[in-house]
Amino acid sequence: MRVLVYGAGQLAQMMYLAGCPLGIDVQAVDVSNDTVVHPVSKQPLDTSLAQAIEAADALTVEFEHVPERLLEQAARSAKLMPSIDAILVGADRVREKRLLDSLQVPNCPHKVISDLSELDECIDLLGDKLIIKASRDGYDGYGQWRLTDTSQLDELKLSLSGLDLKTVPLVVESMLSFDRELSLIGVRGKGGEVKVYPLAENLHHQGQLHVSVAPAPQVSLALQEKAEAIFKTLAEGMDYVGVLAVEMFQCGDELLVNELAPRVHNSGHWTLSGADISQFENHLRAVAGLPLGDTAAIGPSAMINVIGCSSFSRDLLSIPGCHLHWYGKSVRDKRKMGHINLVAKSYAGLGEKMHTLSQYLPLEFFPKLVNEAQRLSKC
Repeated sequence: MRVLVYGAGQLAQMMYLAGCPLGIDVQAVDVSNDTVVHPVSKQPLDTSLAQAIEAADALTVEFEHVPERLLEQAARSAKLMPSIDAILVGADRVREKRLLDSLQVPNCPHKVISDLSELDECIDLLGDKLIIKASRDGYDGYGQWRLTDTSQLDELKLSLSGLDLKTVPLVVESMLSFDRELSLIGVRGKGGEVKVYPLAENLHHQGQLHVSVAPAPQVSLALQEKAEAIFKTLAEGMDYVGVLAVEMFQCGDELLVNELAPRVHNSGHWTLSGADISQFENHLRAVAGLPLGDTAAIGPSAMINVIGCSSFSRDLLSIPGCHLHWYGKSVRDKRKMGHINLVAKSYAGLGEKMHTLSQYLPLEFFPKLVNEAQRLSKC
């Protein structure tokens, strides 16, 4: 069995490692030059992209911003999972909003604009506190702007004046007051079988995910069921195959969908240590037509992203239940270099392990760690 992954980053690498025990050979495509490479070494393989597509049993993606010409080529093979339409939903916020609205999935109040003059109307419609998002190529806080007071409107228009909004419209959303950010990782197989992991609570800093805790503390059965119903509506509505991540805001007892990621996702990395079957293995099982694996949590888990640094003590591996996943990248500001997973028997125990972990790390790169450790220690 062979799976070809478009994208050659850490997600393709983790899919490769998950596929080895299953006898699934995972190859990757460097989409910047159409070269087929080994997902771990990144060395080019002795095959053309056309040959790799022909030899593969399934094609999939590790991120949604694959050039459309490559996705169209992949779709013609009838082996691409999830479908090209589902992948493009993740790459374009306008498509995403249309999908959510068409399936009547609750999401943030919004308006799509293609001219800056429409911002005044957005204030009347959505209020004077707005988040403006580029409809394409925005991630980790990039391609986003905020309006917190109408006095900033002229300055905001000036900063956006160089954008081609006819080609890439803006999605303008109300700036909501929410309780916390959650995400649900689920998987749907070829035959429609669905498995869903517990909700994870996500802590962001400057638009980037820094810490995920799963299962999210203080989640009622009703809230988990509401999240699962949203996932099933989306997955069935798109006839989806593979892992899908649904990022949400919790507002009291309600959930509003913020973003969709049609792939394995950073907030699901905890599953490598904290679940019987990881999101990476379950994604491969889905696209390969294999039975889906157990998604129950083994115990409270935390995933801590290592961002923009590589100098820290590897003695952190002495912490029981601590696992380091290193991506082998050169250091760059705001670049995800790897992640650390912790698993414990209780939230209080998880908090204690996070506190111990903080002693091995340069905390200026881990701004959410200590406070979260303190919070969980009291659970």
